[in-house]
Amino acid sequence: MLATFMEVLDTSVANVALPHIAGNLSASTDEATWVLTSYLVANAIILPMGGWFSMLMGRKRFYMICVALFTISSFLCGLAPTLGSLIFFRVLQGIGGGALQPMSQAILVETFPREKQGMAMAVFGMGVVLAPVIGPTLGGWLTDDFSWRWIFFINIPVGVLSLLMTKMLVFDPQYLVRRSFRDGLKIDYMGFGLLALGLGSLEVVLDEGQKEDWFSSQFIVGFAIVAAVCLVWVVFWELRHEHPVIDFRVLKIRNFMLGTLAMLVLGFVLYASTMLLPLLLQTLLGYTAMLSGLVLSPGGLVVIVCMPLVGILLRYFQARWLVIFGVLVSASGLVIMSRFNLYIDYGTAVWSRMVQSAGMAFLFVPISVAAVAMVPRDRMNYATGLFNLARNIGGSSGIATVTTLLARRSQMHQQVLVSHLTPYDPAYRNAIEHTTQLLHAHGASMPDAARQAGGLLYGGLLRQAAMLSFADAFWVMAVLFVLIIPLMFLMKRTGPMHGPLAME
Repeated sequence: MLATFMEVLDTSVANVALPHIAGNLSASTDEATWVLTSYLVANAIILPMGGWFSMLMGRKRFYMICVALFTISSFLCGLAPTLGSLIFFRVLQGIGGGALQPMSQAILVETFPREKQGMAMAVFGMGVVLAPVIGPTLGGWLTDDFSWRWIFFINIPVGVLSLLMTKMLVFDPQYLVRRSFRDGLKIDYMGFGLLALGLGSLEVVLDEGQKEDWFSSQFIVGFAIVAAVCLVWVVFWELRHEHPVIDFRVLKIRNFMLGTLAMLVLGFVLYASTMLLPLLLQTLLGYTAMLSGLVLSPGGLVVIVCMPLVGILLRYFQARWLVIFGVLVSASGLVIMSRFNLYIDYGTAVWSRMVQSAGMAFLFVPISVAAVAMVPRDRMNYATGLFNLARNIGGSSGIATVTTLLARRSQMHQQVLVSHLTPYDPAYRNAIEHTTQLLHAHGASMPDAARQAGGLLYGGLLRQAAMLSFADAFWVMAVLFVLIIPLMFLMKRTGPMHGPLAME
């Protein structure tokens, strides 16, 4: 969980430091965003390939190589003298971190007996769910009080500790058959190339789409075409290859396929909501980065408290019922957020996030358990790679979607609201007159006071339009979340985790 927490944290910790990185390295903010994009692209490319590399090197050795590469590249990121070198080291960091999540998950599933898997996954899930929550807060604190370079240096002691613990406590199972090039193992160059190019292009489209106005940009259109062609081609190619880089055949297992879809939706909502709420608090309500982080922190504490409870409940209830309960609770939190206005207090924001987080705690572990329960052990590495890839793509898609939704819905609400700002509207006339008199009483001349009054009212309109667009985004996420429930009823039933797998 240490290494996974460190890796997931780095997907969000650099967000708040971008202006500082750009200023320190003499780059524009747009250029500095490649610090985020390069990491996500490299991460997505390597994520599903863990099974193939484990077969080649042995899972423990491959896992330790990944942790070491991530730790060393984090140190180099902190020392980077230019933006180009920082982006290069972030690519190395993404390559090292991409396989940590699926490898950790595979080790947990295969190490613990069935009755203890729920609790093991609960401890693991604390890191996965908590990391994107505290990432922006931790990044803001380190950047403001120390330097942006410390958001990378903090990975070094965690990485060293993870390496030492892995060396002492983790062992490859006997049935994990290693293959070498002497045994006839061949490198699937075509599969590697198609997967890397397809996932890399997809991440560029999702991360840069809104900034480039989506398909009105030839840049985005070109990458979208490359992504579509390569990702479709790689599926057909890998299904026919003797030693595939990624085994899509595991998607034939119904529970795994449905669990992967549910994780895609979970990633969408988790990352999108974690981005939306601090943005709302800072841009519209005037919160500082630290204060907005403190709104998210109690939700993280709720996750820590609820995760072990979920691990215990999995021994007595089917995973699907816990997922359904979690969806309803988390969707309720999002509905509360969709009713926010410009005058909400700190307690209301904290409470809504705590409700959403309580539901999230009931989702990650049960979905993971239900998805991998019927996957053969010798294919577990491939399965966990695909499973975590779905969450990462869902997260990137969620952030891209809500960013676009905010821009488009804000424009729509502005058009509707501005139609009421006419001299023929009594409420508008009264507001202008009252504001003009107030400004005049504070020393402005009547002509200046009238102009300032119009500007103040229009500024208020823009804030109201933005607030309504945030409400729309939260509502859309709540509705999308509920779509997980039908997927649970389509799964084959699995009994509580008392011992050997029970299916009906």
